[in-house]
Amino acid sequence: NFQIELDQLRAKVMSELGEVDAKYIRKIRRIAQASAIAGRSLLMFGVGPISWISGIFTLAHAKIVENMELGHNVLHGQYDWMNDPEFNSKTYSWDMVCAPSDWQKTHNIEHHNYTNILGLDNDYGYDMFRLTPKHKLQPSCVIQPFSYLVLASNFQWGIAIQDLKLGRLFKGRMSFAQLKEKAKPFFKKASSQLVKDYVLFPLLAFWQWPRVLLGNLIANGIRNVWTNAIIFCGHFTTNAHS
Repeated sequence: NFQIELDQLRAKVMSELGEVDAKYIRKIRRIAQASAIAGRSLLMFGVGPISWISGIFTLAHAKIVENMELGHNVLHGQYDWMNDPEFNSKTYSWDMVCAPSDWQKTHNIEHHNYTNILGLDNDYGYDMFRLTPKHKLQPSCVIQPFSYLVLASNFQWGIAIQDLKLGRLFKGRMSFAQLKEKAKPFFKKASSQLVKDYVLFPLLAFWQWPRVLLGNLIANGIRNVWTNAIIFCGHFTTNAHS
């Protein structure tokens, strides 16, 4: 009976999808693209501190919108019904170092099937934070505030390595050879993103490459802190500890 109810709910939702939804996601993409173009243009061709700061925040805005509202939803498969290759969950590549296939496993499958279940949902504490008495108390829990600041400022990297399950390596449950094979999507995506942000665009503005390089670094930092705050507030609600 429960399966029948779920199938009926899915059929109802699918029947209501249409042009309004397609227009919305295309609008979000235009906003993200326009913000990215404006931000990178200000960093690459602007002069003076005002254009530099404006470029940083505009580019950070583009990355936040692209990650949180465009990439997140597309990679969920929410827009596969459009049959538009630009919004296909199997081919979409977002503006961050995390491989889409790795995120889909840890988020779509593990997090959404086992939300806030200790030991099954790795988003519940990210293997770094003790959020419930059921979590064994460890010495590392003492420095949780510091650990959180490190994760927040490098959040895209925390998400990117989540599916690597490095804890299994340290516990002897995974070999280096297995890790190397598992990490191929991560290295491919991370290297392409690093080249894009810290090699390609600085070279395109070679006459003031330090300005572009540092601007991209700070924009990524702002995106990391913002998305971390939004995700933590959404994931760990008042009763999450119980």
